Amino acid sequence: MLSPDIVALGGHTMGTTWSVKLVAPRDRDLHPLHAGIQAQLDRVVAQMSTWEPASDISRYNRAAAGSWQPLPDDFWRVLRTAHEVAGRSGGAFDPSVGPLVALWGFGAGAQRQRRPDAARIAEVATHCGWQRLQLDAQAQAALQPGGLQLDLSAIAKGYSVDLVSSWLRAQGIDAALVEVGGELHGRGRKPDGQPWRVLVESAPEEDAGADHPPRVLALDELAVATSGDRWHRYEHEGVSYSHTLDPRRHMPVERAAAAVTVVHREAMLADAWATALTVMGADEGLAFADAHGLAARFLQRGGDGPVETLSRAFQRHLDAGTA
Repeated sequence: MLSPDIVALGGHTMGTTWSVKLVAPRDRDLHPLHAGIQAQLDRVVAQMSTWEPASDISRYNRAAAGSWQPLPDDFWRVLRTAHEVAGRSGGAFDPSVGPLVALWGFGAGAQRQRRPDAARIAEVATHCGWQRLQLDAQAQAALQPGGLQLDLSAIAKGYSVDLVSSWLRAQGIDAALVEVGGELHGRGRKPDGQPWRVLVESAPEEDAGADHPPRVLALDELAVATSGDRWHRYEHEGVSYSHTLDPRRHMPVERAAAAVTVVHREAMLADAWATALTVMGADEGLAFADAHGLAARFLQRGGDGPVETLSRAFQRHLDAGTA
């Protein structure tokens, strides 16, 4: 057997790109690995994409009021986790907020990018609310109470990273760095014995002149996800609106952080908590992260440049990553 080497694979999914760096013998056929990775990602799309009319989530969203909808395994795992994060975050994370996101001009079914009428906001909000979601664990089913529109875009991408990483392990790949649309999971060691090291995501124009150093994380059985308003936002009549909606206020997050990064054992949870903490904001979010042991970094815009705040758990990861 030839000595192992780092190989790179990539493709497209969920309106973005995916990439995988993995350690494998130089004579290993990579075509089955590439096809298998794409198959895992396609499965997530088939079950959880609101852009696909035939997906399982679209089927749920069209279901009759009062009907219990059986869910496939992946959809069930993600929805159950989303419901738990919604409760733990006090509704800062909400998998039913999709119609409001669309009303404000983002996501699937996006409407005109402008501030909606208050009456229209109130009307759409009556169909939202994670508390309306009922789950039956024994039947692995969710109740459609009537008009509830699920959107798992703030957690499904992270889950797809976990899914691919787990699948690669089952194929005998002991070391890999998996990335889907910026969400990452690293496992194992490179041929030189070093862990996968990644730079925490930040916009160059926001970091220019910053007085904090680049942040590097070592990912070995760890995932990292970043949320924030620099990816999707618009201005209307002099006001900037973020694509991250505060479900508690039915409005885009005001003065959203440029980036909120979370490190977790699971990319699915890193993804969900990055969104929840973005909604909470730096003050509430940092207090919450420290109280619950979440590793979080907030990068906000300040008058004199970007302002960085770190939770205690995040600082520990930085210390490990640069050791």
